[in-house]
Amino acid sequence: MDDKNISQAVIGRLPRYLRYLGELKDSNVERVSSQELSELMNVTASQIRQDFNNFGGFGQQGYGYKVNFLYDEIAKILGINKTHHLIIVGAGNLGQALANYMNFERRGFHFTGIFDSNEALTGKKIRDMYVQPMSNLENFVKENAIDIAVLTIPKTSAVKVAEQLVSYGVKAFWNFAHVDLNVPDDIVVENVHLSDSLMKLSYNITRKEQENE
Repeated sequence: MDDKNISQAVIGRLPRYLRYLGELKDSNVERVSSQELSELMNVTASQIRQDFNNFGGFGQQGYGYKVNFLYDEIAKILGINKTHHLIIVGAGNLGQALANYMNFERRGFHFTGIFDSNEALTGKKIRDMYVQPMSNLENFVKENAIDIAVLTIPKTSAVKVAEQLVSYGVKAFWNFAHVDLNVPDDIVVENVHLSDSLMKLSYNITRKEQENE
């Protein structure tokens, strides 16, 4: 399998496949066909087969897919068959909401620390973590083998903080700051621009309204 030849559209569908397969697992379903999965997900069966063929197929013609096996294989592809250690930089409303969302842990993402430059937040308990000052950041990252940093801070400080975290050994960022990070090519960045998503929603609402006029 050559990851470079797999489109981002296919990769973008993998988490959705995993979510539905997880629900089938929880319901003790042992086997599922591409047609059955198609009806659940509202994705064509041929699209499902094409997507899975990028990774070797997983199924057997006339038999379908073993749910547990397929779930585990997609989890491996997504890298969530292992534990990731995360910190949150920015203990405002968004940072606290992410820290309190327990479903991340089911996927192997464990928040181990939360930091903020606002002294008024220092010591505040969020789930099982206490907000720490930024002065503790370097030692914490190095001592706890942090591989992902979640940035929920203003864009004015995000670039500098990201550069510092890279120097401490962080290899990936989940970036909610509305700014491009200045990081080396070997650092992985997933940007989440909430306002962009909302504007896409607004566009689709407007388009639907125009179609109904």
